[in-house]
Amino acid sequence: MDKKIVYLAIPYSHPDPDIRKMRFELANKMAAKLLEEEFNVLSPISHSHPISLYMENSNDSDYWTKNSLEFLKFCDELIVYCLPGWEGSKGVAKEIEFAKAKGIPIRYLEG
Repeated sequence: MDKKIVYLAIPYSHPDPDIRKMRFELANKMAAKLLEEEFNVLSPISHSHPISLYMENSNDSDYWTKNSLEFLKFCDELIVYCLPGWEGSKGVAKEIEFAKAKGIPIRYLEG
């Protein structure tokens, strides 16, 4: 049986680069845990954070969300990692809205 492809959503954007780095590290830890549980994991923060260090306007959440949604449509499940601030995250809200519209199941994991 093919492994499920899961998309890991967490809050990321913040004016403080130290908080963005902390969220990046937490995304990596959760992605590793999910990989060990035999999922194929798409973690946009794990992918995009290192790239953003080489870009201007790297804290433009609308840009990153639009980019990430292009990948979410290929996933079997959206996993929302409920770190502090997730409920106020515009990006996470858009990912949830997109998943609901596309009929992609959503699971919430406590942080």
